[in-house]
Amino acid sequence: MKFFSKIFTLSALVLAFSFIISCSDDDDGNEMEPMADSNIVDLALATDDLSSLVAALQRADLVSALQADGPFTVFAPTNDAFTAFLAANNFASLEDVPVDLLTDVLLNHVVSGENLSTGLSTGYISSLSTAGVGGNNLSLFIDTSSGVSINGVATVTTPDVEASNGVVHIVNGVIGLPNIVDHAVANGDLSELVGALTAGGNTTFTDLLSDAGTDFTVFAPVNAAFTAFTNPNGNDINNVLSNHVIAGTAAFAASLSNSYASTAGTNADGDNLSLYINADSGVTLNGISTVAAADIVATNGVIHAVDAVIDIPTVVSFAVADPNFSTLVSALTELTPATDFAGILSRTEGGNMDDINPDFTVFAPTNDAFAALAAIPDEPVLTQILLHHVIGGANVRSGDLTDGISPATLEGDAITINLPGTGDNIADVTDGAGNTGIGITAVDVQAANGVIHVLNTVLLPDTTN
Repeated sequence: MKFFSKIFTLSALVLAFSFIISCSDDDDGNEMEPMADSNIVDLALATDDLSSLVAALQRADLVSALQADGPFTVFAPTNDAFTAFLAANNFASLEDVPVDLLTDVLLNHVVSGENLSTGLSTGYISSLSTAGVGGNNLSLFIDTSSGVSINGVATVTTPDVEASNGVVHIVNGVIGLPNIVDHAVANGDLSELVGALTAGGNTTFTDLLSDAGTDFTVFAPVNAAFTAFTNPNGNDINNVLSNHVIAGTAAFAASLSNSYASTAGTNADGDNLSLYINADSGVTLNGISTVAAADIVATNGVIHAVDAVIDIPTVVSFAVADPNFSTLVSALTELTPATDFAGILSRTEGGNMDDINPDFTVFAPTNDAFAALAAIPDEPVLTQILLHHVIGGANVRSGDLTDGISPATLEGDAITINLPGTGDNIADVTDGAGNTGIGITAVDVQAANGVIHVLNTVLLPDTTN
């Protein structure tokens, strides 16, 4: 409904007037309890310090919405809170605030259900504002460690003013529309992350993650995750943090499936690192980090709080993390104990005495590919087969694959790539033994020390040379 004078009948005005009298100070100067049959709008009308809120609700045409049955929980900013909000955003008055923005901001103070202060706990709830990325409801971070604060910008000063259609908590700040950085700053359990992002006055990340023109998915390590992280490989912490960010999409938990995504982290050549997402039981990342709190919604993306820092991956990281490669991992480890394949393929620097140095291009057979063999060979033959799947000293991405013979594999024989592939194959492959009908089915799983392309058939070397 529009301005309240258009929606109240004469009898309703009399009721409101009676209510105002009933809420006036008693003989001792103490505020009396509101009438139980007053709705949230009635309460606001009867409270002088909420006159700016009433004016804002009228301008945004939200009066009738808050007179509905509800129940609602409303965090009601005072007049001083609105004055500070207008000044901070360079608005001379409420009339200067665009109506759509004002509507989103006001709805960010409203939550479905009746939430008394005694029932609130530290964590996230959803507001009725759909200013979140993709039209999703924004998240509010409630902190009850000392009183009740919301998104780190508003504190409840008068709790639990009950109405017929919900409850009002009067707050001392307007709760703006949070971006990803705002949410990270508000949550005390992400303070280690914020400190790492801003160390030494660095604004690269805060500028990036405040960008309203790009959607982000951020896997945010909690403080305990940072405490446990020792950075054993001495990786650049900025690159480690970048490896927690997917730019260009807001991926909500329900949409996550077993797949690879590209992060903002890079290898030495500037290729974006991959992140393996497994949703079989909850959500895990690269096999080492689990989502503990999902779908924290901001205006420019979504945050998932995780319980471990996601270190920079090697090609081994992905082989171990992805259950489709469990047979390959077994072949590289327990079935070939005489060769330290895991150690070799975890190398990030050259100069090794055996001349097997990164980067590595790995053509990785799936479990089904191994299952198609009549039997997995004994160790001497299996070792040569595994070496036939790796090119050393080259990060050969899909864009670098060309028709013809590849560089030699670590076994010694080359393979032949045929583009484009047939059927579902991205490329067709002929192995060292001359076998055809082999397909590359996925490409560019990018690690720091190389890249993986997925095969549907095990490659066999030429055993006659």
